[in-house]
Amino acid sequence: MNGKEIKILAIETSCDETAAAVVKNGREVLSNVIFSQIDLHTLYGGVVPEIASRKHIEKINQVIEEALDSAKVTLNEIDAIAVTYGPGLVGALLVGVSAAKAVSFAAGIPLIGVHHIEGHISANFIENKDLEPPFVCLVASGGHSHLVIVKDYGEYEIIGRTRDDAAGEAFDKVARAIGLGYPGGPKIDKLSKEGNPEAIPFPRAKVEDNFYDFSFSGLKSAVLNYLNSCEMKGEKVNTADVAASFQKAVIDVLVGHSIAAVKEYGYDKFAIAGGVASNSSLRSAFETECKKNGIAFFYPSPILCTDNAAMIGTAGYYEYLKGIRHGFDLNAVPNLKLGER
Repeated sequence: MNGKEIKILAIETSCDETAAAVVKNGREVLSNVIFSQIDLHTLYGGVVPEIASRKHIEKINQVIEEALDSAKVTLNEIDAIAVTYGPGLVGALLVGVSAAKAVSFAAGIPLIGVHHIEGHISANFIENKDLEPPFVCLVASGGHSHLVIVKDYGEYEIIGRTRDDAAGEAFDKVARAIGLGYPGGPKIDKLSKEGNPEAIPFPRAKVEDNFYDFSFSGLKSAVLNYLNSCEMKGEKVNTADVAASFQKAVIDVLVGHSIAAVKEYGYDKFAIAGGVASNSSLRSAFETECKKNGIAFFYPSPILCTDNAAMIGTAGYYEYLKGIRHGFDLNAVPNLKLGER
């Protein structure tokens, strides 16, 4: 690249955040604009796909313009446009993909489709300038729980995944059950600080045929059964204890599987990514265990854990260097698997 600066304009619309960013040379964020629809979806207790898509249409051009303005660059200075094309909500993805194709065509710049989970993993490269593959990464969010070996930029081996509910999904469902509302993760994290994590012995599920796979539906059911049992007996529920005990059960499984994988596969670097990675108790537990086992621990700032376009720009940069380009037939793929092209 002859030392040339590569600037990527990135778009992310996989769920309920309309986001655009400009990233220079993969690791320097010049702008990162996020329009969150969270207040709107809170009214419904979760993300409503149709509403999310309509809101993306309203906001996408404004967010792209703001990202360019904040970065103090014009489209003429952009080398490529990267966009999330899966997985996610199909209507939401289509808005971002359509906008990216339009910009690519109008400006005559290459188009690069990026995998959403690859974006989350790549968020770690932004603030940890010295982090290079290979390493093990746990991606934990509302839709995903993946334990991944990052062999190289854009090269992954999934060694564990959820069999049912993702970790973030379990947080949302339990939060709703104890009356905290949406979004569940931050609210349970906050309430847990007032509770006793050892108060209620909720189960830690093991998946028989793959130790590294996750299952959280049984834990969620155990919480609901506990609440129903208290109601039937007329016992008062200590919601802080429920939140703390539930959170501890999730953390024990995530940390246990992850540390075992890092050791078994012989790595000395571990990273976390995704919305659940911003959970303060989870970070603290990983810091303790990684220190104990001599493992270097990496994590993004909370703003880079939730959906954002800077992470898509970083992933897009490494795809750009590999010569990956997409045509105008690029489509939204709601169930896109990690490693698929």
